[in-house]
Amino acid sequence: MPCGQPESGAAPAQYVLGVDVGSTVVKCHVYDRAAAVRGFSCRKVESLYPHPGWVELDPEVLWSQFINVIKEAVQAAGLHMRQIAGLGISTQRGTFITWHKRTGKPFHNFISWQDLRSAELVNSWNKSLLLKVIHVIFTVLHFLTGNDRYLAPSFLTFSTQQTSMKLSWVFKNIHEAEEAAKKNNCCFGTVDTWLLYRLTKGSVYATDYSNASSTGIFEPFTKCWNPTLCNLLSIPMSIYPAVKDTSFNFGSADSEIFGVPIPIMAMVADQQSAMFGECCFHPGDVKLTMGTGGFWNVNTGEHLFASRRSLYPLIGWKIGKEVVYLTEGSMSDIGTAIKWAQDIDLFTNVDETAKMAQSIPDSQGVCFVPGFQVSVDDPYLCASFMGLKPSTNRNHLVRAILESVAFRNKLLYDIIVKKVHIPLQTIRADGGVSNNSFVMQMTSDLINKKIEKPANADMSSLGAAFLAGLASGFWTDKEQLKKLRRVEAVFEPQKDSEEYRPAMDTWLQAMKHSLHW
Repeated sequence: MPCGQPESGAAPAQYVLGVDVGSTVVKCHVYDRAAAVRGFSCRKVESLYPHPGWVELDPEVLWSQFINVIKEAVQAAGLHMRQIAGLGISTQRGTFITWHKRTGKPFHNFISWQDLRSAELVNSWNKSLLLKVIHVIFTVLHFLTGNDRYLAPSFLTFSTQQTSMKLSWVFKNIHEAEEAAKKNNCCFGTVDTWLLYRLTKGSVYATDYSNASSTGIFEPFTKCWNPTLCNLLSIPMSIYPAVKDTSFNFGSADSEIFGVPIPIMAMVADQQSAMFGECCFHPGDVKLTMGTGGFWNVNTGEHLFASRRSLYPLIGWKIGKEVVYLTEGSMSDIGTAIKWAQDIDLFTNVDETAKMAQSIPDSQGVCFVPGFQVSVDDPYLCASFMGLKPSTNRNHLVRAILESVAFRNKLLYDIIVKKVHIPLQTIRADGGVSNNSFVMQMTSDLINKKIEKPANADMSSLGAAFLAGLASGFWTDKEQLKKLRRVEAVFEPQKDSEEYRPAMDTWLQAMKHSLHW
């Protein structure tokens, strides 16, 4: 059975845990000092769909899965819990819950970042005269004072992925939460906060800067919960947790849970965690994650860049006095579209798709427009294939889907180059779709940049482990972490991007035809 169990007394703490609570899977990796994976376990996240467009998670089921993957991974590594130096937790962003401060009882299930119950509210607010007035007022205030606290409200827009509108919905529709808030008895938490609260049996109520800034309620410019927004949406300010450093001793898991108290040494949002795991520590470093969705993150160092459209300012991490900012651009329906194609039998195994796409010279003018999820810019965007012909076969359809990923990568990259006035350095890719050589090569060609793919695609787990390891002294500094990176493949431009111009122009035309469906 376990080969690394202690014979007697306390075993040396020689391993660190990284847990990634994602949208589809909960994973736990056990890492040694060389950042090699010694044990692994995963459980599928079961989403609930109580009404059309609603997406929820059962908090008790998620808690059970979280605890089980930790126990299973440590057991798979042949270790004892006493040998764990620290735990780092990476979580999906924007998914939240509220509960009673005294009893700990939730008022509702987790409401997922994918949940669309606020879609109509979001669109009506974004088109409202009041929001336009707010933009003008805060633009003038920022111009007159130069104070960054007025910058975020000057281009405030809402999206269904953000927490703010859904939280406003909670206080309008769940009477118990509203009443508890009036008596200062309501707690709000993203997934990390809830897990920390449960791990410490209610003794620690906190989040970190990366998770807080991903809610859309926390102002990254001033690093505080946004009172202007909360007043606007009638959300009580009393509900929010304390915000702590990302790499930080949050306390220990109660010894009844794992048999020994395990130090909780990091909490971090998943995309920021992947950024840290990729060692994108310097301004201009870029991470491209292609999983369920797609995310471009640029390290902007001490400077926070904001754009009125497409790019979103975030706090990457805070460690002591160091605060690192990121700019993020995102796309929906990356892995979602590929999974859908598999479900309708366009292919059997996802590993086949790159070869299918490469087996033909082009898509024969077939274009795929992704639109399975509601778009902030156009809630009526229609997912579709265009340009179908009698000669169209599965290979053309698969190639069209993969090309749409690369084309959207190109669009976002161009926006980043235009808006973020920092020379872009290394581009590092991760996520399941980064294993697709066709998408990776085409993206490299289109942006005319080298892209590195790491040996370990589970960057969110590794990033959480790195942050926990730094806080616990398991690893000494970032320079040591850089030496632990392992690159599996490097994609360098092989074609002139102009060769793709006709195909991309056709695809852009297809996108226009799918709008306002």
